Amino acid sequence: MADLEGNLEADRFHTDTPVAASTFHVKGAESYDYGMKHRLGRIFSPESGRTVMLAFDHGYFQGPTSGLERLDLNIAPLARHADALMATRGALRTSIPPSPGTPLVVRASGGPSILKDLSDERIAMDMSDAVRIDASAVAVQVFVGGPGETQSVYNMTRLVDAGINAGIPVLGVTAVGRELTRDARYLRLATRIIAELGAQMVKTYYCDEDFETVTSSCPVPVIMAGGKKLPVDEALDMAYKAIDQGAAGVDMGRNIFQRGNPDAMIRTVRAVVHEGLAPADGVEMYRDLSGGLVD
Repeated sequence: MADLEGNLEADRFHTDTPVAASTFHVKGAESYDYGMKHRLGRIFSPESGRTVMLAFDHGYFQGPTSGLERLDLNIAPLARHADALMATRGALRTSIPPSPGTPLVVRASGGPSILKDLSDERIAMDMSDAVRIDASAVAVQVFVGGPGETQSVYNMTRLVDAGINAGIPVLGVTAVGRELTRDARYLRLATRIIAELGAQMVKTYYCDEDFETVTSSCPVPVIMAGGKKLPVDEALDMAYKAIDQGAAGVDMGRNIFQRGNPDAMIRTVRAVVHEGLAPADGVEMYRDLSGGLVD
C-alpha cells in the first residue's frame, strides 16, 4: 500500500491539453471490444461526442415522486428526445415502449429505501438480464468516503467483470452523502477511483470551482448529474459550464420531468449540450417552446 504520509496534492492536470485524438469518439474507449464500443457509441453522439441522458430511476429507493407518478404518461413521451434513458428494469418493462429504440442505462444496484441507510446497496440485477433487456449500459451507485464504500466498490467491480464478459459498459455513479463536500478535490478522488477500478463511464455532480480538473483527471467520460430541481436559468447554466469544462454529457431527471413543460426543457438541454447554446439563449428557447413558462 502506498505510504500516505508525505503524499503531495495533485496540481498538474493540464486542463488546456486535450486527450490525444482517437479513431473512436468516446474518451478512453479506443481499446475496448467491439460490443462495448458499439453500445457506448449508441449513448454518445458521434457528431458531438456527448450525451443527454434522461434519469427517472428515483423510484428504486424513494417510490413515486413528483413528475414520476405515471411513467407511461410523464416519461414515455420524452424518450424520443433523449440520447439514453436511465431507469430500472421494472420501469422499462412496464412503462416504456421498446419501439423508439432509445439506448438504455439500467440501474443495477439497490436495496435500502429512503427509510434506511442508503449506502447499504447490493447488486440488484444479474448481467444476463441486462442482455435480455438490450441494455447499452448498467449503472451502479458508489459511495466513496461513505459507510458503504467497500461494499459499493465491490458491487461495481463485480458488475465490471460481468459487463466485460457481456460487452456491456458500467456507469459508476458517485453518491455524495450529507456529510461529504461536493468540491473538486472529493469529486476527483471519487471519479478517478471509479474509473481506475474499471467503470467505462462516471456520473458525478458539478462543482463551481475547478470542475475542469475533475474531467481532465478522469480517463473515462464524466457525465454531470442534474441533481435537485433548479430554476431554468440555473439548470441550463450548470449544464453549459459542465460541458464547457470537459463533461461528456448530462444526466438530468428532476430538472426535466418536474418542469411545467418537460418536453420543452429536454429539447433545450439538448441544444445546450450538443450545439453549445448559451444559457441565456436557452432560457428564451424554453420560454418559446413552453408558451411563456419560466419555471
